Order: sequence, then structure tokens, then C-alpha cells
Amino acid sequence: MPHNQMGERVTRTAVSTQLAILWSLVATLCLALIGVVLLVTLSAQGQQIALAQQQSLAACDAVASRYDLSLQTPGAANLDLMHAVLDIVLARMEGVEGGFWSPPPSTPNPAQPPVPPGRAAGATTSGFLAYAFPSYQGSGIKRDIPEAETPLILDALTAASRGARVAARTVRNGQDAVLATACPVAGHPGLYVWMLTRARPALGVLGETSVTVLAVVLAVLLGVSLYLAIALRNWRRKLDQLERALSVAGEAEASQEVPLPGERDLDRIAQSVNRYLARTRTLQQQALKLEAQLAQAERFAALGKLAAQVAHEIRNPTGAMRLKAENALAGDSARQQSALRSILGQLERIESQVASLLALTQPVILHYEPVDLSSWVHEVIDAHRESALVRRITLSADVAPSAHPDGSGAGRPVFDAAHVRRAVDNLLLNALQHAPDGGRVTLDASRLRSPSVDRLLVHVTDDGPGVPEAERERIFEPFITGRAEGSGLGLALVREVASAHRGRAYHAQTNAHTCFVIDIPWQPSS
Repeated sequence: MPHNQMGERVTRTAVSTQLAILWSLVATLCLALIGVVLLVTLSAQGQQIALAQQQSLAACDAVASRYDLSLQTPGAANLDLMHAVLDIVLARMEGVEGGFWSPPPSTPNPAQPPVPPGRAAGATTSGFLAYAFPSYQGSGIKRDIPEAETPLILDALTAASRGARVAARTVRNGQDAVLATACPVAGHPGLYVWMLTRARPALGVLGETSVTVLAVVLAVLLGVSLYLAIALRNWRRKLDQLERALSVAGEAEASQEVPLPGERDLDRIAQSVNRYLARTRTLQQQALKLEAQLAQAERFAALGKLAAQVAHEIRNPTGAMRLKAENALAGDSARQQSALRSILGQLERIESQVASLLALTQPVILHYEPVDLSSWVHEVIDAHRESALVRRITLSADVAPSAHPDGSGAGRPVFDAAHVRRAVDNLLLNALQHAPDGGRVTLDASRLRSPSVDRLLVHVTDDGPGVPEAERERIFEPFITGRAEGSGLGLALVREVASAHRGRAYHAQTNAHTCFVIDIPWQPSS
């Protein structure tokens, strides 16, 4: 076989399996991309918070150091200097706002610096002394402390005042984060600097929107993959249903249609199969009609041949009877009696020929019925025992175990017992006539199991001389006989009965015995 033809026979992966593998790859890719997006987003957010913390700490330290160096009169809080220092330091730090704070009067603190006269009313609210936001993007100069972040700022200041050290607090809101940092002013007990900054996404507003859109797209792809997985699972389930239905339809009769699975593509396949089955049923019906017409045509075609053969078969006895009658007219009484007996014998021969011919030309009308094969075989064989005893021929019957029904009687063969018995009677008579004295004739019945249709096989075997090879092809034709006294219609009747049962009759090739077989269906197909 050529190499390319061998390669074409290599089993390929099923389409459903290929789709399942492709879906798995797509789903894995979607999950991986979603993980990468989340990892990048969280990593960028962490980096932005770390940078914001560094900037806030640097600003807090710079303001505290510059104020301490710029204050000429130690111990007295200078609000103007505070504002100036805040404006100078925070002007270089985008998005950072801050101020000075000292514990409010309600909290006794001996180290608190005195408040200079002239400070604006309400400046001591919550202990805030000064505030600045030079990089504010809004209109005007922002001097009001952010109310929403005040609790966060006070939390950081309280922690710093308790430990006299730098304290920081962070509040996250989605991808944004607000950081508050507080640090003490060296050399000025009870005075603290606080800073407030916000950590924005590293990608900016457009980048954040892009990431969100990408995440939504990936989520949609993942949902589509899940939908495809469910659809693929349903498709494979319906494909299995169609496969099982096709298997049942292949084993059963063509009258059974394949149910539609409910999937458009698979329904088209099922509909095509049903159309094929419908055409098969039509062809079967046409074949049955043609078979009947062919059988009738064969019967009519044989009538011409039969007419000539009948004329020959009847002319011989009538010629012999004429000769006997003429001799009897000229002879004595004894000679006349002998002639009459001879004439009666020839008449019986003619009647036998005519009866066999009528049986052959009449259509075989079958009456099917379940048959107890064992009882039927023994009834047939018992009818010929007397003839066999005359010539000391051993007559036996056997039914194979495969042909026995179960205990309930189910599984019996179904055929026309009367017609098949006539055929078997002809085979047994033929075997008894050809078997030698003291010979043996056997009737066997068995069941041949087949994936399509089980068969009933009836064998009639004798140990006679057998059928000459030259006559085996014509032995079932009418008027073909190896005996001078035979009509040649017995085997033709056997073939006619077997054909009516949609079976056949044939001569089996054996070395030591003569065997004729009737092969018909175990049960007729519906």
C-alpha cells in the first residue's frame, strides 16, 4: 500500500475533542490575562502608595526642619512663619497639602507652645494651627482643612503625639489611597507637622479606564467560553444520542425512524438518515413486488417447457396402454387381465404426474405459525419408518440444541408446517429410493444464528450413490430425475416451497453422503 494511503487511515482526533481542547486553551488564556491585569494593577497601586508615603514623609521632615531653623524666637508659635514654610516647601511637591498642629486646650499639655495673640477665631479647632495647599488645582487659594480626611489626619497626629515619633495612616478607596503623615517638630514640644497626599493609579484616568475595559472584555470572553463549554457538552450529549439511535436503526428494521436530537446540525443528519430509510422501505417494497412478478414470470416461462415435457411424459404411458389394449383384443382372457393391470399402472403414473404438476403450478400460499420443531421433526420421520423397514434402512432424526426453545416456549421457529413437511417428505422419499438396502437416512434440524437474520436449516442425508456432478445444477428443475419411474417434480416442489419462505434449497457438497438442505428464515421478517 502506498505511504500516503496508509497515512490517510491514521485515526484523527474527533472534532468535539478538538473543540474541547480549543475551549480549554481560550479559557486558560482568559484567566491568565485577567490574573496579569490584576497583578499589574495591584503592583502599580502598591508602588504609588509607597512613593506617596516617601513624598509625604519627605515633605513632613522638610517642613519641620525648615520651621525649626527659621524660627528666631524659640518657644513662641509663629503662624506667619508656618504658612510661609508650608508654601515654600509644598510648592515643589505636587498634590501634597499639610499644616501644623498642637493638642487643643481641652487636652492639658504643659509643653504646648503659647498661642500668639491675634490668631483667627476658630484656629484652635481640633488643634490645627496653619494649613497650606500650594499645588491646589482649583480656583483661588485653598485654606480650609479637608473635612472628609480630618479624622484620618487626627488619627495620625494622635499616634505621633503619643509616641513622639513619625506616624502614618492610609485609607484605600478602590484603586485610590489617601495617606496622612504626622511628625514632631524637633525642639518644639507639643508642635507637630502633618501632611496629606493621595495616591492615584499609575496609568492615569485613561489607563485606568483601559484596564477596566480590558477586564470587562476578558470577563465577557470568559463568560462566552463558559457558554461554549455548556453548548459543547450538550452537543456531545446529543451526538451520543444520535449515535445510539443510528445503531438501533441499523440493527432494527428500516421502518424505525431516527428521532431528532434537537440540535440543528444533528437534526439535518437525522433527517437525511430518515429520508434514506424511507427510500430503503420504498425499495424493499418494490423489490418484493418485483420478486413476486419475477416468480410469476418464471412460472409462466416454464409452462412452455413443461407443456412439452408433460406431453412427452404422458405420451409414453398412453403409447404403452394402446399397445397393451391392441394385444389384449387379440389374446385370451389371461392376456387381457394382464393388459388391464398394466394399463391401470400406467394410469396411476399419469395421475401422479398430473398431481405433481398441479401442485407445482399452483401458487404456494403460506400460513405461518410457531412450530415445536422437535415434535414436528419426529412426526415427519415417523411417517416414513414403515417404508424404511421394508428395505432395512435406518431412519433417524436429530434436532440441534441451538434449535430448542427456552423454558417458556419463546424462540420457536415460525413457518408453514404443512408446506415445509411436503418438501421434506419429497426429500425423504428421494433419499429412501436412492439409499441401498441396509443403508441410513438422517433428518437433521438446526438453527444458524446470524447478526442479521437467524436461519432454520433442515438436512436430509443418505448414503446412496449421490447425484452426478453434471446433474447438480439442473437437479431442481421439473422433470429432471435419475430414475425411470420418477416424475422429476419432487425437488422442483422443494425449491418452490423454500423460495416461498424467502429461502433456498440446494444440494450440499459432501464426500461420502448425499445431502439436500432447506434453508429458510427462522422467523419471517415483518
